[in-house]
Amino acid sequence: MKMAANLKLLSFLIPCAFLVPVLITMAPDLKEAWNSEALQNMKTVFIGIFLEAAPFLLMGVLLSSLMQWFVSEEMVRKLTPKNPIGGVLVAGLLGIIFPICECGMIPVVRRLMHKGMPAYIAVTFILSGPVVNPIVFTATLLAFPSHPEITIARMGLAFAVAASIGMLVYLFVRRNPLRMPKVAVPEVKTHPGFKMAQPHAQANAHDHNHVKNWRSFFIHAGDEFVDMSKYLVIGALITACIQTFISRSDLISLGNGPVASYVFMMGFAYVLSLCSTSDAFVASAFSHTFALGPLVSFLVLGPMLDFKSTLMLLSTFRTRFVIGLSLAIITLVFAGSWLINLLV
Repeated sequence: MKMAANLKLLSFLIPCAFLVPVLITMAPDLKEAWNSEALQNMKTVFIGIFLEAAPFLLMGVLLSSLMQWFVSEEMVRKLTPKNPIGGVLVAGLLGIIFPICECGMIPVVRRLMHKGMPAYIAVTFILSGPVVNPIVFTATLLAFPSHPEITIARMGLAFAVAASIGMLVYLFVRRNPLRMPKVAVPEVKTHPGFKMAQPHAQANAHDHNHVKNWRSFFIHAGDEFVDMSKYLVIGALITACIQTFISRSDLISLGNGPVASYVFMMGFAYVLSLCSTSDAFVASAFSHTFALGPLVSFLVLGPMLDFKSTLMLLSTFRTRFVIGLSLAIITLVFAGSWLINLLV
């Protein structure tokens, strides 16, 4: 076993040794390219996206770990509405109580599903939570102070799309869509001698178990953060490259036309991968270029489905389920925003 490990290490180091002279030769060019203005912009955009999303992801994994260690399956079952319509309505409004960005929403929902939350309620919460919450409501009002109809349309369409998809999941998804099997929670065991101990010894055992529970909580939170943050890093990096090397004017030129404007704004929202608390200020820059419908499609689709959240969804749910969910989101957001543009 030791020899095999050494051979594996050598098989990795030998190609790296051949790369060293090549990298030394290319060092001046690499340094110049790394310090170029385009790459500086890309690094700035990447850091901005990551720092914008990381606090919400951390908030999500901490809440997820609290649920893992301190919320029982029986409690989740008791709090889950038995009526599917009631469950969807409650899940669609949970964002008012838990205003978490889409990056932090997925680990929370994954943990709740492991505790017994039905898939249709979980999906409704994932889709509505990042939009239907007081923080996003306030940010959208500030971004469009003279157009409150945009804020109302955003909240209403987000809730309608999330509730509709939740009911579709309830009607048509019979198999558990989670990719990972249920994670067993390790029990905190005490020494058998504690059972016959004196009261002060029992108190010490309780304190020992309490400390061990909190230690396990932080270990679980750290593991969850590392597991989810790698998808955030990849998504932020690719998004930064697209934003840096493809000019916005070229993208806007593709959005001319009644249908193309919706396609452009929805695609733009997917690629930008902005946090739902700040995307309204980006959309406001297009308020003189696009009509109400395309703007609402940008504001609703982005928090529900963007590049980085797609990677996180794929790490949590089965690929076929994510594909079906994505198609349903795109279709309903397009149809709903087109209808809003027609009626308002």
